[in-house]
Amino acid sequence: MSELRRIPPWSVAAPGMRRVAGTSLMALALAAGTAWAQEAGGTAEGDGGPGGRPVLEASQIPGSESIRLDGNLDEEAWVRAIPATGFRQREPIEGGIPSEGTEVRVLLDGDDLYIGAVLYDSEPSGILAYQKRRDAFLTTDDRFMWILDTFGDGRTGYFFETNPAGLMGDGIIGGGGGSGRGGGGGGFGVNKSWDGVWEVRSARRPDGWSVEIRIPFRTLNFDPSLDTWGINFQRTIRRRNEEIVWSGYRRNQQLTRPVHAGKLTGLGGMSQGLGLEAKPYALASWRNVPEETEPTSYPKDLGLDLSYNITPSLRAAVSVNTDFAEVEADQRRVNLTRFPLRFPERRDFFLEGSGVYGFASSSGPSPYFSRRIGLEDGEQVPLRYGVRLGGQAGRYELGLQQISTGGGAGIPGEDFTVARVKRTIFEQSTVGAIYTRRATSADSSGFIPADRHTAGVDLDFYTSRLFGDKNFEFEAFLVWNSDPENDGEERSLSDLTARGIRVNFPNDIWRGHLSYREFGKEYDPAAGFVTRNDFRRVEPSVGWHPRPEFIPWLRQLDFQVLFRYLTNLTTGSVEERIWEFDLLGLEFESGDRVTFQVSRQFEGLDEEFEIRDGIIIPGGEYGVWEASLNGGTASRRKLSLRGRASRGGFWGGDRTSAGGEMTFRPNPGLSVSTGYEHNDVTLPQGAFTTNLVRLEGGWDISPWTSVSGNLQYDDVSEVVGFYARARWIIRPGNDLYLVYTHNWQNRGDRFLDGDMTTLSRGATTKLNYTIRF
Repeated sequence: MSELRRIPPWSVAAPGMRRVAGTSLMALALAAGTAWAQEAGGTAEGDGGPGGRPVLEASQIPGSESIRLDGNLDEEAWVRAIPATGFRQREPIEGGIPSEGTEVRVLLDGDDLYIGAVLYDSEPSGILAYQKRRDAFLTTDDRFMWILDTFGDGRTGYFFETNPAGLMGDGIIGGGGGSGRGGGGGGFGVNKSWDGVWEVRSARRPDGWSVEIRIPFRTLNFDPSLDTWGINFQRTIRRRNEEIVWSGYRRNQQLTRPVHAGKLTGLGGMSQGLGLEAKPYALASWRNVPEETEPTSYPKDLGLDLSYNITPSLRAAVSVNTDFAEVEADQRRVNLTRFPLRFPERRDFFLEGSGVYGFASSSGPSPYFSRRIGLEDGEQVPLRYGVRLGGQAGRYELGLQQISTGGGAGIPGEDFTVARVKRTIFEQSTVGAIYTRRATSADSSGFIPADRHTAGVDLDFYTSRLFGDKNFEFEAFLVWNSDPENDGEERSLSDLTARGIRVNFPNDIWRGHLSYREFGKEYDPAAGFVTRNDFRRVEPSVGWHPRPEFIPWLRQLDFQVLFRYLTNLTTGSVEERIWEFDLLGLEFESGDRVTFQVSRQFEGLDEEFEIRDGIIIPGGEYGVWEASLNGGTASRRKLSLRGRASRGGFWGGDRTSAGGEMTFRPNPGLSVSTGYEHNDVTLPQGAFTTNLVRLEGGWDISPWTSVSGNLQYDDVSEVVGFYARARWIIRPGNDLYLVYTHNWQNRGDRFLDGDMTTLSRGATTKLNYTIRF
């Protein structure tokens, strides 16, 4: 066996902190114009450090050799490969020398890309690895993250992460973020709903830990004409809250901005096979609903997703009897607003490639929201088939969906068309368009509604070189929907559209934004999601987040002020006027946080609404103050806490809110957490309280096998819900699930006083399989 030699990290002097001196609108405009010109010129100066962006050469694995994936980099191919070193700190010292060394090597053969990393640690007993479940939050653990920019465009790519326990986390970069399964982990524009087919193994060493990663080229879309990709690596040493980066060490530069990545050379001979992939699923269930005429049923289902790579970067897919993600559960919430709640998509057919459909995501027009398809008032509507096309063609990113839902139970069948195109401009920016159509078949009376159409355009200009090295973003959008239910009243273009602009300055010490948007009173995209319309809103904010180097136990302070002014677009009357002051935020070197906030809010109601059974909030004007305190301990602790409390006015009365979460991790892979949310509301019309209780637990036996469950109760619906799931990843892409759910109605007068009636219960067995050719 050969032993890898440790190569010391590149020694770099830590540069002093730089401050933005001038932030006037004129200076900002001039600097933005200069940055725009630089973007148009296509220049790239990397991270601004000596030598520009670093380069790593991938080594070809000879046909006579192979890699045994076990986490130990002991094959000769690893020893011959030249490692990436020269990592630098982003935190706590920008550009500082890392406390521990890191080496990363890359190999490839015709079918797979291999990444091997040795993460040295002089205190191996301090390495943290609580999490094992796929896509779990890694704010608790040491971790190793990397990105691949397979088109070399500096704006899209793939995100991966792992930890010393061999966890697998991944996502797509460049598609408006995401809040899918697992959530979090990547952030900064990473859609974590994507689950790629790849493998990782980890190993502990006397001098740290190491990982071996295998990513099949069939998992990736890429440009086969390129012999160079963008690549970058980042490591977290959690006990020190230390972030170490290979390329782009400045705090204004994020791992998930591929424009700051280094270069991976030596690529060639990469194969995606035939590019054909089949994903069948089989599902068998038992359902019991005591109040129904036939309380017990045994639903069964089969479905198939079939995809084909038309080119290495453009994939088509068809879905027959689309999977409804019965093995996933939404988190319960208590809604004390007059607007609807939005829950994330969980169905694989809609999740894969969903990043392209992000549209002006910071402004919220949402012309397309996939949960409007196949779900009606929370009930499933059968999806007969779906066709999807997605990927890149030159400078264009494309997305196309055609879905048909079956009727039944008084719900007519429907056809949905969704088309999206984005074109890259300059270095990090895009301009795009979207179109949706919703066509409904005849109802029981024979009436056929008119088709409903939505069309929009958006611009996202982004540069990392404002004032030389600062981030700047300009977003603009315009969306129109048709008016098929016209009752004879004339609708103007203003009534049927949403439009807006947003200027954003997202940087480390100074942050700020200014947004303006208008949503017409008839803006309601048939395949989208809108919480409110008929308003005009202006919202500026500015934040100052200094780093007091003279206080050794304090990493950063947070001060911010936000103003929101919202008027009714039709009448001009003021509906919201809000001042929010983050008076003091503290982020400690330990990872603990605390924030104190005060807000002043005015709301004008043009009509009454019912906030609780029998309690009506009348129309009128309401002005209130509210103070809140939020805090939490570092997630890396075995016992971590998060809490929040607020007190203030509420619709002419008062509200006291409190809530928190406590998580206990006695051993790696084992966790128990509790959450509680309480609202105590006193109004002239009456008083009420709300309580939401959540208990969650998980036992992750390995990164491949896990058991999890939760128990939720709220005294608004008075429903207790129990959910338990076991998942076995037979191999990446092949999953077996066992799920049990049970819902009870609390019919007593007190919280869980024993008078509990079963509303429904059921069990599901589900198998997903992936076959590649």
